[in-house]
Amino acid sequence: MAVSKWALDPTHSELQFKVKHLMISTVTGQFKVLEGTVEADGEDFNNASISFSADVASVDTGNNDRDQHLRSGDFFDAEKFPAIRFESTSFQLAEGKLTGNLTIRDITHPVTLDVEFAGTNKDPWGNHKAGFSVSGKINRTAWQLNWNAALETGGVLVSEEVRLLAEVQFVKQA
Repeated sequence: MAVSKWALDPTHSELQFKVKHLMISTVTGQFKVLEGTVEADGEDFNNASISFSADVASVDTGNNDRDQHLRSGDFFDAEKFPAIRFESTSFQLAEGKLTGNLTIRDITHPVTLDVEFAGTNKDPWGNHKAGFSVSGKINRTAWQLNWNAALETGGVLVSEEVRLLAEVQFVKQA
């Protein structure tokens, strides 16, 4: 069976993260510059090989001061570690599970994410597209994203748990 190759369509894709702030509200951010590929057996995405990266400098939470802090050595250290990378080790489409190695700050840990396959379709220009919703949770301290501040009333400024949400569309390569 022929291998089909797919490339991320960045204009129709997004990667967000959500983290509790002050233990009472949630801050949402996203990475604006994304790349990704999928290699699959024919049109079946089960066991596909998936590679994904986000440009750390493109982090955007809607607040410039916070974004600069996230790019600093307290968090992502964008100058030293410019990309977040994911390489799949298993994709079980029927079970909706994507497992792979997530690398942040050159530290790699295995993660399992939930995936919903939205299907395939052709756009008005004849491009064959595939859509996926991806979600999961990580503990940021596993990647040495340790910065925090204790609150007078107990608890911490920034939760260790980070929710990941991606809506991605891939375009089949000729």
